[in-house]
Amino acid sequence: MSLSFKKTGILFLLITCALNVAAQQHAPLPKSKNKIVVIAHRGNHVNVPENTLASYKEAINCGADYVEVDLRTTKDGHLVVLHDATVDRTTNGSGKIAAMTFEEVEKLQVFNKNKRPHHIPEFREVLALCKDKINIYLDFKDADVAETLKQIKAAGMEHQVVVYLNKESQYKEWKDADPKMPLMTSLPKEVTNKEHLQAFLEKLHVQVLDNVADPELVKAAEAHGIAVWLDVQSPSEGPASWKATLQKGVHGLQSDKPAELRAFLKEDHL
Repeated sequence: MSLSFKKTGILFLLITCALNVAAQQHAPLPKSKNKIVVIAHRGNHVNVPENTLASYKEAINCGADYVEVDLRTTKDGHLVVLHDATVDRTTNGSGKIAAMTFEEVEKLQVFNKNKRPHHIPEFREVLALCKDKINIYLDFKDADVAETLKQIKAAGMEHQVVVYLNKESQYKEWKDADPKMPLMTSLPKEVTNKEHLQAFLEKLHVQVLDNVADPELVKAAEAHGIAVWLDVQSPSEGPASWKATLQKGVHGLQSDKPAELRAFLKEDHL
């Protein structure tokens, strides 16, 4: 074998390795205003209903970095924003959203403590509202990946979205559709140590984890370039629970009180 051929073979191997490494690198997360990422759980719904345009406007006004958007699909293929599989809890209607046409959904009124009624928004409405104002934490409940991505790109929001995966099968769908889309998920219960974590991250190349409460695992995730955003929303959430969660070394908090959380973080220069 000639020296020239050996050099060519080595060069090819190095290029191949470099391409493989590049393929495994994490897609960049959207830019955040706060050092500790603030996520408004279903929008800022302290004074207005959850998952409505009003709650997203409130989240923008309070300076949150992300709004959580729960995505579902109507019977006739429209992407709409609703947490529950049914409309019973939040509206004056009843039944599964997947069994309703968009025309039927449009007629529903979202409960609002007997004040001005709101409606279940279309995804495209939320995208238009949030563009260049706030990022979207997309809780991918029940929707078509191709149509979702189409609407995100049509709105020019592809650099302002993180997709939360509810099941492992969604990972391949999103990776095939757009390898650059930042992804987020929860760790399976059996992942309890650094070795398990590494094996999981080699299988699923995500950018954020949301259920890592062990400080050692938080550090291990950080070493892999993975952010940890914990859910802190609860009836009793406040400074004490926020401080306890931050002591774990996490990088973001999802809250039902984003305005108060931002004030708390500002006091601590975070």
